[in-house]
Amino acid sequence: MTEDRRRFAPATERNRDFILPILRRLLPAAGTVLEIGSGTGEHAVYFAGHLPELDWQPTETDEPALESIAAWRAHAGLANVAPPVRLDVRRRPWPVAHAVAVVAINVVHYSPWSSTDALFQGAAEILPAGAVLYLYGPYRRGGRHTAPSNAAFDEWLRGVDPGFGVRDLEAVEAAARAHGFGLEEVIDMPANNLSLVFRRA
Repeated sequence: MTEDRRRFAPATERNRDFILPILRRLLPAAGTVLEIGSGTGEHAVYFAGHLPELDWQPTETDEPALESIAAWRAHAGLANVAPPVRLDVRRRPWPVAHAVAVVAINVVHYSPWSSTDALFQGAAEILPAGAVLYLYGPYRRGGRHTAPSNAAFDEWLRGVDPGFGVRDLEAVEAAARAHGFGLEEVIDMPANNLSLVFRRA
């Protein structure tokens, strides 16, 4: 971490150029995009810089991450990145009352399963009908990992926290459906990841 409190995540540089065209196609012309679990803040400033018509609201749960996001925001100097807010998807009400879309990159597998259900529940409360909820990360399909590297990653995640883990796509889709979201697209991404596009009914 640099003295200005910016943190760096190598995965961000690897995936952002593949995610950006999808967001450019999916997101509405204007409004606030709520990013759940913004991590270092690198995605927030990158996407906001390339999508200047949208306002980006980054969030995180812990202070060091919030400080990193704030530092990246200051470094980028973008008017369309809001100050980061503390958001735990399991706590109600969320500190953001309305958004035109929700984005969560590498969040579902780094959080307990209860957070996935809470993510869809909270998103349903703040998104209008027809709005997009975008998820990115590794998923199992048909109860199986899609690559040996994902199986190894899943084992590592569960060693970090038994509540973490690569989720079954079918279980995530069922949780989404229970809160009024339909799975519209499954997009294969590099490094055996998937982009999941959900839309609120």
